[in-house]
Amino acid sequence: MRPAAERNLLPCGSIDLDQPCIDLVRMRSPPPCILLVEDEPMICFVVADYLRDHRFLVIEAMDVNEAMALLEARDVVVDLVFSDVHMPGELDGLDLARWVRATLPGLPVILASGAARTSDLAGELCAFAPIEAKPYCMGSVARRMELALAD
Repeated sequence: MRPAAERNLLPCGSIDLDQPCIDLVRMRSPPPCILLVEDEPMICFVVADYLRDHRFLVIEAMDVNEAMALLEARDVVVDLVFSDVHMPGELDGLDLARWVRATLPGLPVILASGAARTSDLAGELCAFAPIEAKPYCMGSVARRMELALAD
């Protein structure tokens, strides 16, 4: 049985969480670094805390401009970007995914969204990055990250 934090935080999607996880996080040294781009402070806190508990390094950005600045600075090697689609400001998660694809090819991006209109954009979203529907299960997100990092 999954821990209460996983069961209660967000419902699970299509990834089978009962399958053994790839143990990439423990094998990698240093651990994979995730750039978490989320404008909702409580969601950001919960997601970052969960990922850190599961041996990921996490850098947080509150909007797309901050995320781009962190990626351009290259002070830290980011292994994967996990971003909400709908963000404040002129740029959103789709813009970030496009920018990453053009500027840092090969850097995996996973998008997340709870907005109903996102389902209308599913084709476009999938062209840039896999998407996790909100509310999402943290175990599912971590497993998707491990799979993306394995590619």
